Amino acid sequence: MSRVEDLIAAKRAAGTGALVGYLPVGFPDLQTSIDAAVALVENGVDILELGLPYSDPVMDGPVIQKATQTALAAGFRLAHAFDAVAAITSRVDAPALVMTYWNPVLQYGVDRFADDLAAAGGAGLITPDLVPDEAAGWFAASDRTGLDRVFLAAPSSTDERLHQAVESSRGFVYAVSTMGITGARADVDQAARSLVARLRDAGATSTCVGVGISTGEQVREVLGYADGAIVGSALVAALADGGVPAVARAAAALAAGTVA
Repeated sequence: MSRVEDLIAAKRAAGTGALVGYLPVGFPDLQTSIDAAVALVENGVDILELGLPYSDPVMDGPVIQKATQTALAAGFRLAHAFDAVAAITSRVDAPALVMTYWNPVLQYGVDRFADDLAAAGGAGLITPDLVPDEAAGWFAASDRTGLDRVFLAAPSSTDERLHQAVESSRGFVYAVSTMGITGARADVDQAARSLVARLRDAGATSTCVGVGISTGEQVREVLGYADGAIVGSALVAALADGGVPAVARAAAALAAGTVA
């Protein structure tokens, strides 16, 4: 069973919805990133999305790119991610998913990565640049270790691709609300509503919407039609500007949007 999917189902049954919070591991340094992730959960975030800093973050907007480059410059190494997951999950009970581009997993070794993530208490992977057609090794490793696998769906995806994402994902399907890179926007794209409806038609039972959500009001809006809301850039910006206290306040404000 998937802890992530079970949690989302419980939130849905309670009439609220899940809040997923993203922060990059190692920003501004490893210990602060651990403390910040813990603060998210302590202030209402239900599921953690922990990003692995990568040298070519093609999907990330300027706020997240700057943070991940800072982490890399400070000496982040992939092995630090497992240390962070273990430290975070020893302090809070929320599921911790790792968001990573696929090349670092290949370089580390897919089976080794899965084993080390599971040993650290991680819940699974969000893989923005991996398509199910090319994921045979990850299917095998995640089935063996019980890790979730979250694939992305975009408004431009064909119906066939949406069915693939639904059938291949475990935990939830990540619905990208806008075409383009991540970053807070004044309005969450209306395309998200139709994308979630198309995913439901394709059989999705857990769909979380991300990219462009930055306020509690937008969280509430998204949870009116989706199972979860994913926030990244707004939290990273808060951490950059005011440290752990600021990211805790930002999480609490966002979590207010999950109230039924």
